[in-house]
Amino acid sequence: MFTRIVTGWLLVIATVGCPVVADTVKPLFTEKQTFTLDSYTTFGGETISPVKVGWESYGELNEKKDNVILITHYFSGTSHAAGKYSPQDESAGYWDAIIGPGKAIDTNKYFVISVDTLVNLNAYDDNVITTGPATINPQTGQPYGTDFPVVTIRDFVNVQKALLESLGISRLHAVVGPSMGSMQAIEWASAYPDWVERMVSVIGSAESDAWSTAALAQWGNPIRLDPNWQQGHYTKDAPPTQGLVNALMLITQHALYPDYFNRVGETLGYKQLEQAPLKSIMDTHSIVEWLTQRAQSRAAKMDANHLLYLVRACQLFVAGHGKNLNDGLEKIQAKTLFLPASTDLLLMPYMAKGAHDALSSMGKPTQYAELEGELGHLEGVVDIQQQSQRLASFLTE
Repeated sequence: MFTRIVTGWLLVIATVGCPVVADTVKPLFTEKQTFTLDSYTTFGGETISPVKVGWESYGELNEKKDNVILITHYFSGTSHAAGKYSPQDESAGYWDAIIGPGKAIDTNKYFVISVDTLVNLNAYDDNVITTGPATINPQTGQPYGTDFPVVTIRDFVNVQKALLESLGISRLHAVVGPSMGSMQAIEWASAYPDWVERMVSVIGSAESDAWSTAALAQWGNPIRLDPNWQQGHYTKDAPPTQGLVNALMLITQHALYPDYFNRVGETLGYKQLEQAPLKSIMDTHSIVEWLTQRAQSRAAKMDANHLLYLVRACQLFVAGHGKNLNDGLEKIQAKTLFLPASTDLLLMPYMAKGAHDALSSMGKPTQYAELEGELGHLEGVVDIQQQSQRLASFLTE
């Protein structure tokens, strides 16, 4: 059957067979809330006024306010980590399999909170609240475009910290996130070690190495080459849609493991000598059409400049935002758990393994296990429940 699949750095529609699980617990419902900062100064020293981000929560904050688990989302994700907004919603948040009553991240025990990042990719989604290039600049009355300051993973973390402080929270039982969310999680542990007791990095990395930085640049190139981009100062009526679609196609293929991608091709009846591309250079193969349609279905709610800013935030990342990775890792006091996917070709396991090994050599408590399966980077979102027991145990140690 066809179902929606989310990845750590993107969202893609794909074919997958999923077992039906009986709903034996009360459905989890949530609502989007707004946090506003009158003024915010970025890691790079620029000021944004004001800043607004959306957030949602699950479970109850205890009297001591020490049962908080922060979920940090992936590249194309939002704060909708679990539950539904209404009974009519077709699907729940992306990690609903592990967040909820009696699940690995048990909302009977923990107050779970998640926040839309700055420059959230889904700028035109009604359930997303974010400040970024698509936001109206109060000084000009026009969208910021590329006049918006460059932001970093540290900035995402700092806005989350300001929100938590506004709720009277000063310590995290854990911070847990997939992919770009893992970058935020380890940044939390390095930048604010007194806050974080446990850190879980899923399909993640502790830095953007040379390979990652070059790969990320390729994601942005289709947008920059779209004539509608206009150096980032396009209008909402004429956005660089084709560039955005092509970028999403590239990201999608990077995230899928070949075995899975080829299985989709079999489902579509893909053949090398399909008649349409044989007859005309203007036509494409079925698998390319599949990829295109899925990218097009997402592009309407996304902003091309926001994608470029997220790319840059990931390229600039090194845990702790200091002189090197070891410097950032040395600051970490939290217990850490790394859960990469063995078939991930996007954030390959060596990225998590390197951070785990470095922390271990420093004598810091750290664990490592790999997600298995043919979904590649997708394993960290749609198949995270395979590590439910390990995650639940880690949260209670």
